[in-house]
Amino acid sequence: MPESKGHVERPRMAIVDGNTLAIIGLRQILQNVIPIMDVSTFGTFDDFMAAGADSFVHFFVAQNIVLAHLPFFRENIHRTLVLTPSNNPETQLTGFHSFCVNQTEKDLIHQILLIMQFGHAGGRNLPKMPTVLCDKLLSNREIEVLALIVQGYINKEIADKLNIGLSTVITHRKNITDKLGMKSVSALTIYAVMHGYVDINQI
Repeated sequence: MPESKGHVERPRMAIVDGNTLAIIGLRQILQNVIPIMDVSTFGTFDDFMAAGADSFVHFFVAQNIVLAHLPFFRENIHRTLVLTPSNNPETQLTGFHSFCVNQTEKDLIHQILLIMQFGHAGGRNLPKMPTVLCDKLLSNREIEVLALIVQGYINKEIADKLNIGLSTVITHRKNITDKLGMKSVSALTIYAVMHGYVDINQI
């Protein structure tokens, strides 16, 4: 079926890794962090190529696969993010942007958000976010509470900082999760950063 006039195709991102559990987890995180992206996963380089490698704006690729097909990935170095088991620069491939998979979910999300912030500053090269994600759903006070939550403050600390009662903070937290349909701090962090409510360096 032909695309409707004015339709903007969703950017595509690929994960290429023989570790099925790893790619399922990373795919879920990427789809949460960048909901406007279509994320495809491939167990082998051949499957990735057969799907049209040039159509992907970024590739998250296991280091062993990059090494086995180095000429291709060197030609696409700015689109390639190498999945590595360590943050140690001594074990990473020179010239490539490396992405350590052996870290907490919070740190993974932080790293992906940094990539988004510096690689697509101001949203350039990306289609507009869906309306539901752009709308202001929270009150100003709820935004203040949200910003403190994702910075790691506990309820009592939030109450002290905003000079409000502990029960009021708990009510605000409930309202935030109900309005956004998000219960995990990771999901709230993504929402807060993508809407500019908190700086990536504060989390």
